[in-house]
Amino acid sequence: MHRRDLLKGCAAGALAATLPGAARAAAPVRLPNFIVVLCDDLGYGDTSVYGPSAIKTPAIERMAREGVVLTDYYAPANLCTPSRAGLLTGRYPVRTGLGYEVIMQEDDRGLPLSEVTIGKALKPHYATALIGKWHLGHRGAAWPPTKHGFDQFFGIPYSHDMAPLALFETRAGSDEEIQSPVDFPQLQQRFFEHAERFIDDNKDRPFFLELALSAPHLPSHPRDPFNNKTAAGPYGAVVAEIDSIMGRLMDKLRGLNLERDTLVIFTSDNGPWFEGSPGGLRDRKGGGGYDGGLRVPFIAWRPGTLPAGKRTSAIASGVDLLPTFCAMAGLPPPKDATLDGLDVTAVLKGGKASPHEDLVLFNNEVPVALRTQRWKYVASGYYRGAFLPYSLFGYEELYDLQADPGENYSVAVNHPEVAKAMRERLQAARQTFAPFKHAEPPPVFKAMRAQFEHLQD
Repeated sequence: MHRRDLLKGCAAGALAATLPGAARAAAPVRLPNFIVVLCDDLGYGDTSVYGPSAIKTPAIERMAREGVVLTDYYAPANLCTPSRAGLLTGRYPVRTGLGYEVIMQEDDRGLPLSEVTIGKALKPHYATALIGKWHLGHRGAAWPPTKHGFDQFFGIPYSHDMAPLALFETRAGSDEEIQSPVDFPQLQQRFFEHAERFIDDNKDRPFFLELALSAPHLPSHPRDPFNNKTAAGPYGAVVAEIDSIMGRLMDKLRGLNLERDTLVIFTSDNGPWFEGSPGGLRDRKGGGGYDGGLRVPFIAWRPGTLPAGKRTSAIASGVDLLPTFCAMAGLPPPKDATLDGLDVTAVLKGGKASPHEDLVLFNNEVPVALRTQRWKYVASGYYRGAFLPYSLFGYEELYDLQADPGENYSVAVNHPEVAKAMRERLQAARQTFAPFKHAEPPPVFKAMRAQFEHLQD
């Protein structure tokens, strides 16, 4: 037996001895590692996995050929902060207090310490790190991320188009905070270098890593040798760099013989902003309940455990990651938290049907759409700067996504019983989540709104 294999076995045995009874009995030889690569504003059509694209992404295509592609996966929100809160907690973001817009520079909001993140849920059995973009609070108790179940953090506090901006490095249990300047063209490489180091340092024990790239969020900062490599301009060059990072990550895991021990998820926090491709889906980032702002790429890769080349249309959401990781690790889900996510292990491993009857889709803190496996009901949308319920115009929007994935033609008149049932379910969701809404917008947004109205005069 190789020394590293012996160490793995010893580590697994020690971990199994500390697990709760049920989890200990089900513990595998080695608990699986989890890596979530979370892109920022990557659209459904920005890779060549979901159809023809102006950007070639051979490494991501290879990941898809060797893994499982979800075609109907939804980010937890159509904007950054709430989406990231939902992914880490397994809860619709309105429950966390971060369902409204994104955290701005002068904002004092943050992820409450009472929330159980994936990092907390996997402790103490896992080494944990968040590398890249945080955007869940940079003031007060919410900062730094090492207060939220991560052993280490290296990254930026919010999007790379916000200033002032610096790189921060912190470790759990220490008050030391190392700051360094940001070299924008090298930023994604810096993130990946720290991710590689974390993997090397923890190759002999289970680990959870969120590699939260801050790209392809605008502005684009392409670097050599990716410049001028695509027909999609600087944005395409940045996506090509992301593709390169994914190739290097899979090669890294293979080089350490960790590919069969590691589940890698590749996804995005929401749809594309002013640039990028929603891949034929309707609308974009921040666009209400339509799929272009919410349905994003999702590829799961673990050779030997997940089937190769599998595509499934089973609906799933970013809130499913926490309960799924807990189940795969044989650990119980958080005891005192109401989870909206469900375990989708059977979807990933066996192509089974989604465990969800429906997914609730939010615009800020309000449920505005409901998705079942076949149907999509949209109640509100943006028109000339206002967010309006379609009932004001006498319209009702029900889409058959099997026949019309672009949400172009409402069939509410054709299927009145379905429309009525979906409308009632959406109304029930609004009643469920209404108590979590803020009475009024955060102060920073009230000030921004007043400034914007002044500019409009």
